[in-house]
Amino acid sequence: MKSNIAKAIKLRNSPIAIMFTNEQPKEAMMFGQGKRGCVIPMFTAAAGGKIVAFSRKTTGCNGAVTGLCFGNAWDKFPGGIEYFLSTGRGKGFPEGERYIKTPKLAKKWIKSLPCIDIPYEFVIMKPLEKVDEKTDKPVLLSFYADVNRICALTLLANYARENSDNVLVRFSSACQSLVLLPHIFSKEKPQKAVLGLFDISTRSLVKSDHLSFTIPWKMFLEMESNVHGSFLDLKTWKSLAY
Repeated sequence: MKSNIAKAIKLRNSPIAIMFTNEQPKEAMMFGQGKRGCVIPMFTAAAGGKIVAFSRKTTGCNGAVTGLCFGNAWDKFPGGIEYFLSTGRGKGFPEGERYIKTPKLAKKWIKSLPCIDIPYEFVIMKPLEKVDEKTDKPVLLSFYADVNRICALTLLANYARENSDNVLVRFSSACQSLVLLPHIFSKEKPQKAVLGLFDISTRSLVKSDHLSFTIPWKMFLEMESNVHGSFLDLKTWKSLAY
């Protein structure tokens, strides 16, 4: 499947279709069972043309369980997730990340974040050009792009809407910004896009000028239909699309 958006913005990476399924693709890259790993290098591999998959048994880390919509894994963090996100709990426990000022505030944030447990065994990230429109059923579409292209995607997301809050930024882990949050906002009317990869724990794993822009599949199709006739046809954008 090809994308009008990717062509118009001269995207340097593959748009990534995100799917939920009970069938493991034979050709997909996966973490080994019991092996620790991060979702983000797998995401960038998908942007580079690889098919990657995550299962409930091979999520890579406890945080990814929640981030990939496999349910709630907060109680698996040694010493408590509220301490890990904030001050730490002291000797014998992981150092606190200090992303939230106090454990009390961290606990409130955790309670505010819905945990989704999808009725599927696998989350698949597949380059859009490898999506079979007859058999694949993407739920989300993610762009991995530099700042100029993120600007264009943000404008396009608002282009045919009555309001101007159709692209959201939320405090979250990187993998939550790729799957969990976009899936949550796919249930809203109108649907919302989520900017992601602000998690500085993973910024060393991505290009310094790149972010993710993830949208519900239905919103992607809406944006696809609005490319022609928009600012993407004009010289203001074309002067930036190098």
